[in-house]
Parts: sequence; C-alpha cells; structure tokens
Amino acid sequence: MNILNKYTNFNLLLISLISAAFIIYTNITWLPWELSYLQGSERTNHLIFFVFRYIFFSTLIFLLIKTNLQKFITHLFARRFLYNVLICIATFGIFTGIALLFFHNASHFGSILLFQFFIICFLCTFIGHIYHLYTVQSKKEQEIEHLKMENLQSRYDAMMNQINPHFLFNSLTGITALIKKKNDDNTLAYVNKMSDVFRYILQSDKKGLVTLEEELDFVNAFSYMMEVRFANKLEFNVDVDNEMMSHKLPVLSILPIVENVVVHNRIDGEHKMTVSIWLNKQNELVISNPIYPKRTPPDTNGTGLKNLNNRFLLLISKQIKIEHKEDIYNVYLPLI
Repeated sequence: MNILNKYTNFNLLLISLISAAFIIYTNITWLPWELSYLQGSERTNHLIFFVFRYIFFSTLIFLLIKTNLQKFITHLFARRFLYNVLICIATFGIFTGIALLFFHNASHFGSILLFQFFIICFLCTFIGHIYHLYTVQSKKEQEIEHLKMENLQSRYDAMMNQINPHFLFNSLTGITALIKKKNDDNTLAYVNKMSDVFRYILQSDKKGLVTLEEELDFVNAFSYMMEVRFANKLEFNVDVDNEMMSHKLPVLSILPIVENVVVHNRIDGEHKMTVSIWLNKQNELVISNPIYPKRTPPDTNGTGLKNLNNRFLLLISKQIKIEHKEDIYNVYLPLI
C-alpha cells in the first residue's frame, strides 16, 4: 500500500503493466503454440493483435485505477464495482469493434476477453476500495494524533498555569517583607529581579524544552529574590560544567522544587538552607537540600512535584526521581 500512499503516474503505470501481463498470462503461454500454426501475414496479424491487446489492457487498467483513486469517493464496494462495470462494458465494446475491424482472428477470443475484462473490473475496484479504506483510516489516525497533541498541550498548559499564581504569591510576600523594613534600594532591586523572573515565566508558555543553561540563568535570577526574602538564610550552590549546558529539560523544572523546599522546611537563623545543584554520572540534574521539617505540616495540595513529573513524562517520556533520606532530600531530573 505504500506504493499507493504517495502514488505517481509512474507507479500506476508500473502496476498497470504488471497487472496486464498477469491478466493475459494464459495468452502469453499459448502464443508460441498458436504461432506455430500460422504463416506469413496471419502470423504477423496475430502478433500485432497480441501487442494491441496488452497495450489496451495496460491503458485501461491505468485509467481505471487512477479514476478509482481520484474520482470514485465511496465506501460501498458494490457501488464502486458498478461504476467500473459500466466503464468496462463501454471499453469492451470499443475493444471488440477495433479487434473485429482490424484483426480477423480476434473472434476466437470472445469468452476469454469477457473473463479478462471482468478480472480487470474486479481488480481495479478492489485496489480503489482498499485505497479508500486506507485513506479514511489514515485521516482518522491523523485526527486522533491531533486530538492527542491538543489534549497533551491542554494538560501541559494547565500544569504551567498552576505554577504562576503560586510563585506570584510568594514573590509578593517577599516584597511585603522588604517594604516593612523600609529598605527602598533592596525593594527596587527585588522588583527588578522579579521582573526578570516573571519575564521568563511568561515566555515559558511558548517553550516546551529549554537548555540547562537557560534554566540555570533563571535560577541565578530568582535566587536573589529568595536570598532577600529569607535574609540570606537561603543560598544556592550550583556546580555544573559548561560542557553540559546544551542538554535540555522541561522549562521551569527547578522552580517547583525550590518552592517545595521553602514550603516544607524551616529556614531561619538556626536552620540555614543550602540548595545544591549538580550533575551526577547518569547526566541527571540533582537538586539537593537538607531537611528541616516544620513543626506544623504545611497546608499544601501536593501537586508541585506531581505536575513536574507529568511534564517530564509528556515532553521527554522520562520520570523524575525523588530520594528522601533521613536528613537529605534529593530530586533527580533526567536530561536529554
């Protein structure tokens, strides 16, 4: 069916020539025996009639197949077969008229010709019907794939939309703390950094995957906000070779992990938090932090890392790994 999937006139001509040879195969096997009984002009006339019949059948098959592929748009095999029968009846009449007019021995092939025209009719109907079913099925599969992609995009957009309000709330909390301290310089710097961060977030809806370099640049931007918000009691330690910066991962992969660190841990003078980011031997980005559990469990819906894992599955067909030791919390992000 691949030869018909993107068919050309050459493909159809090749099919027609092979099919015509198959249909007159019996005549081909008889030809040497028939010629042995003929002499002179009768022998020549018989050879010319044989060539004419092959060319006529090849042309008829070519035109019938092309008509079935381009003109006959119906899922009913019987209706398609009827169309081909009508065409074959007309061409059989033309063929018979030419044969009787120019080839005096053509009348000996009447019953065989009827059978051959029937085979041509059925063959072209079958090819056209199968191609039509194949085309319909291909369109359905394309529509299904399109719907799947739309569904995946919708799910992805929904996950991304959950990130922005959460981060916005925490960012505004940081501004509030600075305003209370009446430190205008730090407040202005904080707002500028927040502007850079939100520019990246707002542009993220146009991106699926980003390079590790882009994601770490984003980390550098919002790490300032975090350090100001927690009065330098939260810091980041990034150790990634420049050679690995071209690897890719889903956009905004690190943000929900850092948000998770802030939500679930105490960060104060007695519990200074260091978030370490590095690459392991499996080329996984590791985000690690010590565990300082809050006295009161945080009121969260637990969707942050779940959404992150879903985004990895959707975009790179890989899952994140979470390692929860006694005093260390590690998240492993696969890269491509």
